[in-house]
Amino acid sequence: MSTRPPAVPIVMYHAVTADPAPAVRELSVPPESFAAQLAVLADGGFTPLTTAALAAAWRGGGPLPARPVLITFDDGYEGVHRHALPALARHGFPATLFVSTGWLRGPYDTGEGPDAMLDWDQVRELAAAGVEIGGHSHSHPQLDGLGDARLRHEVRRCKEIIAEQVGTPPESFAYPYGHSSRRVRQTVRALGFAQALAVGNALADRRQGPYALERLTVRRRTDTEEFARIVEGRGLLRSFARDRALTKGYAVVRRARQTVRLCTRGG
Repeated sequence: MSTRPPAVPIVMYHAVTADPAPAVRELSVPPESFAAQLAVLADGGFTPLTTAALAAAWRGGGPLPARPVLITFDDGYEGVHRHALPALARHGFPATLFVSTGWLRGPYDTGEGPDAMLDWDQVRELAAAGVEIGGHSHSHPQLDGLGDARLRHEVRRCKEIIAEQVGTPPESFAYPYGHSSRRVRQTVRALGFAQALAVGNALADRRQGPYALERLTVRRRTDTEEFARIVEGRGLLRSFARDRALTKGYAVVRRARQTVRLCTRGG
């Protein structure tokens, strides 16, 4: 009889706001939709975990609740504090926030955040409320297209700033745009992160390994019916068919660009 741990839905949010900037509109979720989606999880008997908690259980063979789920946020939008945190608190749900440290308001702000971003006081309040703070690079580049020195800087600087501002170094990492490679994953591991998340739009499975766990994208158009289906693992091919086609096409473009860069360096 197989004792392999079941696959786990890891949902990926970005901005939670009624009035998003155009650049993040498609990946934003209105506050009322976010609240309704949390109700779906509560009514469905799901038990949210942090990324670190899931990875630790899978790494050590520890027990998991009957219906685990992860709620994650990327980038560091201000609406996570304003809108998502109160909704999470009503249910007693933990979550994981992956921040791009150069996008947050404060001493390291590069001015490149695409919408209203968190400041570090808000990040600390989120951490105090049980939200795990993870890394998402410093300036949100496509990590697999960077040279070794820049890649290490993006990952290391992000980790250093979070440790300084929050008080503890982050354990979990999420790849910007979901892109990684063996070299990127090895770098993230070597710099002390214990686990990392991609996108993939599939359920997370222990066999994916701790540095390539897949997530499910929640968009502005994701209604409660579709949300309920995807967290159950139903209809994923239909829900994410367009994403998979775009991902495959863009992977070809990225590989071609990387080949050109390598040839240029070699010449």
